[in-house]
Amino acid sequence: MRLTIKDHIRESRLFNERAAIALAITLLLLMAVMARLVYLQVFSHEHFSTLANENRINLVAIPPTRGLIYDRNGVLLAQNLPSFSLEIIPEQVKDMEATLAGLQELISLSDNDLARFRKLLRKKRSFSSIPLKFHLDNEEVARFAVNRHHFPGVDIEARLIRDYPLGKLAVHAIGYVGRINEEEMQTLDPANYSATRFIGKTGVERFYEAILHGRVGYKNVETNALGRILREVNRTPPTPGQDIYLTIDIKLQKIAEDALQGRRGAVVAISPQTGDILSLVSMPGYDPNPYVIGIDPKTYAALQNSPDKPLFNRALQGQYPPGSIIKPFIGLAGLEYKQLGIHTSSFCPGWFSLEGDDHKYRDWKKTGHGRTDLDKAIVESCDVYFYDLALSLGIDRIHEFLNKFGFGHRTGIDINGEAGGLLPSRQWKRSRRNESWYTGETLITGIGQGYLLTTPLQLATATATLANRGTQFQPHILYATQSPGSDDLTVLTPASLPTIQLENPEHWEQIITSMKRVVHSLHGTAHGISRTLQSNIAGKTGTAQVFGIKQDEQYVKEDVAEHLRDHALFVAFSPPDKPRIAVAVIVENGGSGGSTAAPVAARIIDAYLEPGGS
Repeated sequence: MRLTIKDHIRESRLFNERAAIALAITLLLLMAVMARLVYLQVFSHEHFSTLANENRINLVAIPPTRGLIYDRNGVLLAQNLPSFSLEIIPEQVKDMEATLAGLQELISLSDNDLARFRKLLRKKRSFSSIPLKFHLDNEEVARFAVNRHHFPGVDIEARLIRDYPLGKLAVHAIGYVGRINEEEMQTLDPANYSATRFIGKTGVERFYEAILHGRVGYKNVETNALGRILREVNRTPPTPGQDIYLTIDIKLQKIAEDALQGRRGAVVAISPQTGDILSLVSMPGYDPNPYVIGIDPKTYAALQNSPDKPLFNRALQGQYPPGSIIKPFIGLAGLEYKQLGIHTSSFCPGWFSLEGDDHKYRDWKKTGHGRTDLDKAIVESCDVYFYDLALSLGIDRIHEFLNKFGFGHRTGIDINGEAGGLLPSRQWKRSRRNESWYTGETLITGIGQGYLLTTPLQLATATATLANRGTQFQPHILYATQSPGSDDLTVLTPASLPTIQLENPEHWEQIITSMKRVVHSLHGTAHGISRTLQSNIAGKTGTAQVFGIKQDEQYVKEDVAEHLRDHALFVAFSPPDKPRIAVAVIVENGGSGGSTAAPVAARIIDAYLEPGGS
């Protein structure tokens, strides 16, 4: 047996060497750790402290409260109601489809809710809160609250949602708000709208967006790893939008809408003394409330494709031939340009023809009006008299005179989308159609037909100017504003326009006297309303053809399809000596202005002027 003798000295030396190497490595690693700690704690302290705070403290924008809308008497037209919405922050959700499926088991989600959410999901940033469903009821809020811990990144937010308590009433004047789209976001201040989801789309909601919206606020909040808010660190409160008061009298607005009895048409009532729009009606209307949170495609398609066009604002955008409404203005032009005197007369056989032309321009009264002067021509609405007068004036002077009353261009009312109508001239026809102007076109312009087009707002404004003997005011729908927390109203000062000066001011009275006889004389075309009328008014009926008829044909209302029948028009003001209200009424396919449109205006005027009225 061979014995192995250990070398203790050598083993001891080898152990010491290895221990020294291990100690050196340990010291080197410890020094590296210490150096890293020094770098992080000393040299990079500010940088990482900022990063830590950003993870813990978040800046959250606070939406301002939108201003309220009232009528001129303080009746609430647009308000803000609290509403619970289910919202998701995408970056905090690991599996979006699984989350949506789980939420569907708790809360009823429509296909429209999901489609809208997925559309926003593609457009919004991942850290932005995206609404999945608005207007949760109490039961849905309770069910989610119990299961909230299963859905990181999902929460219920209490927000103020726009509401229109009167529904359809005055919708074309008030308008509505809706969700901000991409195109609108390009034109908005991104900072001021960082917390805002809705913006005015139509009506005064759109025109006065800057006043109603207010200024955004901010708050710093401390959050946990799931993004839940633990506490609020500090806050800069938002500035609420201003409340606005409209010139609209909502009681008069309802009377006007009811007076149309569901027929397609428009009514504009205006104060000649200030330019205040007292009522602005376009029928039919629609309920604006579904538009606030997003109307479903089926309902929107039904509104958009309806033959009655409820989304179309007829009062501002409808362009109609004024028909015989234009005759008092043509008569006034004849007096001013000395083409006739108040008693100048001509014979009306029921038709008119130009020299050398066998075409007959017919009167509405087949048998004619006989010997007719200007007063009788306005009272009985004689076409032949105004054919002759238009020929004497010529299209250039007709254009020049009607232009003074605002025909052919926008009034500048404080609502978007106003149409300008059309006041034809030689230059217009040459530039637009590259054609010459014909004498026959002058004749039919003299009775409000042909190329001449007006809006109901233009008719009301021109009538107010006539009633005011040439004094004009800018039509407007804003009456006053009210700052947050203040009881004082800042009332808008009416803006006056250049006064129409006549060489002989007596001509105003001559035309207005004839317009009074339209209503209050036995042969007046609006005499029918005088039986129940409580006010003394001056007015003029009109009938606008929708399509032309041949020389040898006769217009028979019962034989014509309803949508091809004549439009019925009527303008009026009262009292004739010191007018407080002027009204323009158009009833589409309503036939006679005297029997269809005039009763609507009479009801509005009587309601406004009666004791205790506005």
